[in-house]
Amino acid sequence: MSEIILKPFHGPALEPHLDALGHLRITVFHEYPYLYEGSLEYEREYLRTYLNCERSLVVLAFEGDRVVGATTCLPMVDEGPVFQAAFVKAGGYDLEDICYFGESILLPSYRGKGLGKAFFQHREAHARSIGARLATFCAVDRAVDHPLRPAGYRPLDEFWQSQGYQKHPELQATFIWKEIGEPAESPKTLTFWLKNLPA
Repeated sequence: MSEIILKPFHGPALEPHLDALGHLRITVFHEYPYLYEGSLEYEREYLRTYLNCERSLVVLAFEGDRVVGATTCLPMVDEGPVFQAAFVKAGGYDLEDICYFGESILLPSYRGKGLGKAFFQHREAHARSIGARLATFCAVDRAVDHPLRPAGYRPLDEFWQSQGYQKHPELQATFIWKEIGEPAESPKTLTFWLKNLPA
C-alpha cells in the first residue's frame, strides 16, 4: 500500500473531486448499516452544500491520484433544516455554536490504520477555527437483529466514545433513502453524538 496523503478543501475548491467523493460515498454507504442505494446525480446535489459554503471542510485521503477516504464538516447554520431540526426542537442550543460533522468514510482495506482518528482531529481543529463550541454527527439506528447485519459486525460506538463523543438519544433526525432490497424509499432514524470543544 502506498503512502496515504490527506488534503483539505474548502468550499468551491472541492469541485474537481466532486464525482470521486460521490462515488466513494455510494460505495461505502452501500455497506451495512446504511445499505444505501445511491446515485451520482443525488450525490452531486447533496455535495453542493459543501461547495457553496466557504467555511466547510472536506478532507480527502489520496493514494496516488485515487480517493480512498473522505471526511466532511460545516457550520450547522449552513446545513439543511432536517439536520438542524433536532437542536431547534430540543432548545438550549445555538446553531452558530455547532459544527456538523458529515461523513467519515474509508474503503475497507484502508480502515484500522489511524485515518479515522486523523479525520476527527482535522474536523475538530477546523470547528475550533470557525468558533464552534460543539461538534456533532449523526449515525443510523439499526436493530441488533437486523436481517442484513453481517456476522461479526462491530458498531463504531466504542471508537466514537474513545474520541470523546456521547450519544444523545433525545436528538434524532429522520432521513429518507432507498436501501438494498426495498421497493421504494423509506424513512430512517439517525441519532446525534456530541462533543464539547475546548477553546
